[in-house]
Parts: sequence; structure tokens; C-alpha cells
Amino acid sequence: MLPNRIFFTGVPGSKWSAIAQTIETISGMNTSDRTPEREYNHHLYSGHKGAYFGEGMELETMLILTPDRIDGAWSEDAGCKLIKSHDWAHVDILDFIKDFYPDDWIMMVYRPDQASFAWWHEAGGFQIKYPNYQAYIDSPTMLTKIMQQNNAILEFGQRNDCKWEYFTAKWVLENFGVGIEVDNNWSDILVTIIKNA
Repeated sequence: MLPNRIFFTGVPGSKWSAIAQTIETISGMNTSDRTPEREYNHHLYSGHKGAYFGEGMELETMLILTPDRIDGAWSEDAGCKLIKSHDWAHVDILDFIKDFYPDDWIMMVYRPDQASFAWWHEAGGFQIKYPNYQAYIDSPTMLTKIMQQNNAILEFGQRNDCKWEYFTAKWVLENFGVGIEVDNNWSDILVTIIKNA
């Protein structure tokens, strides 16, 4: 059974958004946060769909607020909400989520720093229309943030005995209990999930 929320994180350029959209095809996921204003397309891909939380973005990182305020980005209540933010990828915030939302899950995506940095630029970089990346200031700062976030993700994963695996249909079946099509298998991308409950 799905939780009310899955706190979902990965660094810019980790292709976490493509993985998020695949997860959101699972029956029982709530995608009522999707609006035309919350979509960004690049190349042949729908790069971003739905609400993104983060510093300087439409929805600031609101962990200090009540769950109702976080859930306010969705127009419907029913279903599991995938709550996306690069900002979750900090050890203190991940610890807070784990403690404050004990019935919800945490899913993390890892892709090496340079590959993520390169793909983020290829996807549009600072020209990305949604979400807004201006808080990252410039390319050197973006690379530094990617490195910090990836380190935090790996550290949190290590402390919680996370098992990192490739994102495949088999992984989805084992962790979500449903069979869905997974279009892409990326050799440099790993995922893990923490089911708090």
C-alpha cells in the first residue's frame, strides 16, 4: 500500500524527473499538482511536470510548516503525493523528514556529479522555465551544490543501510508491488527507497 507522501530527491541533472514521472504512472499516485505553469519540456522529453519545492522556487522548502501546507500544492487529497525537491538532499533535512513524517517514504536518486551537471545544462540550464534555478546563481555554484547534495544523499543512504539499485521494471515491482513499463535503463543512475512505516 502506498503512503500519503513520498519525499523524492535527486540532484539537478540526475534524470530524477524522468524517474518521478514513471513512478507517477502507478495506480494510486496523485498527480493533481500538474498544471500548464508547472511543466517544462526539452528535446523530445517532458522534462518537468508538477510541483517542485526549493529555495527560490514557486514553492519554498516548507518542512517547518504543517503537512497540510505542503499538501496544498495538490488540488485533490486522495492518493500518494510525490513531493519533489533538490533541497531534501541534505542530511539534516532528510533526518527531519524521517522523524517528522514517520508514515511516509523517502526515495533518492543518485547520478555522478559531472554527468548530472552536463545533463542539467543540456536540458536548458538556467534557461529552464520551471522550476526556477536562479538561486543556484551560476554554473560553478551549481556544480558545487550538485556535489554537496550528492554527498548528503550518499551519507544519509549509508547511515540508513540503503540498498542502491538500477531503476528497472523489476525494481518497481519489488518496491511498489506493481508491474509497469520502464522505458529507460541508465547505467549511471541508482535509486533507493526508505519505507519509514
